[in-house]
Amino acid sequence: MPDSFETIVYGVDGQHVATVRLNRPGSLNAFNQQMCAEFSTVWERIRIDDNVHAVVLEAEGDRAFSTGVDVKEPLEFGSNVWNHPDPGEWLGPKQNRVWKPVVCAVRGMAAGGAFYWLNESDIIICSPDSTFFDPHVSYGLTAALEPIGLAHRIPLGEVLRMALLGLDERMSAERALAIGLVSEIVAVDKLHERAHELASAIAAKPPAAVQGTVRAIWESLDLGRKAALERGLAYTEIGNPIGTAGLDRGSLRGRAWRLR
Repeated sequence: MPDSFETIVYGVDGQHVATVRLNRPGSLNAFNQQMCAEFSTVWERIRIDDNVHAVVLEAEGDRAFSTGVDVKEPLEFGSNVWNHPDPGEWLGPKQNRVWKPVVCAVRGMAAGGAFYWLNESDIIICSPDSTFFDPHVSYGLTAALEPIGLAHRIPLGEVLRMALLGLDERMSAERALAIGLVSEIVAVDKLHERAHELASAIAAKPPAAVQGTVRAIWESLDLGRKAALERGLAYTEIGNPIGTAGLDRGSLRGRAWRLR
């Protein structure tokens, strides 16, 4: 059953897949203080709910996945600039220690603060009409947090181009696919279905192994190669107890499909 929020829609289906849908289409799904608070709550709920094995993150409406912070409703940071938090602390799944895989489905514009979600998703797919850009410098604002996170996903030159050109250029879905920002372009009428297909396939696998894999890979980004491999080895030992079968290998036959 869906849970009640003001700015998002949340529910869990019978395949252990949670859906989180941004629900401010009239504001191009820009985030305000309420959405930040609700995302902090929903990530905590997802993190502790063992019935949730994977997540689909999507947005209501056909114009934008999100255009970032709602400039008409500034976030409440207080007067002390040194106490201003990064909104990603509320919005990003990994900053909220959610190791359950997130499949993000983008339609329309994904701009600026939208990358708080994209940067911390595990799989990103998009519709053909999707565009990606960061308008910060065009408004005289330093582009830092979103591009720094993005630099872990795509080549540095692409990050700098997006950050420095601001509103003068929008990355197309085709370009996003070519550089690896998204892994698949899906027709608008199939986008929701495809996201759930991917999430359901992941959710059917042993959750401890899946979450250990997600955590090991993401935490490696903050470590040098040797330290990352040492921690990864520890995680394989924790997540693969000797003599414990995670599943019946015979059940996997016929489950594979080709990348579309």
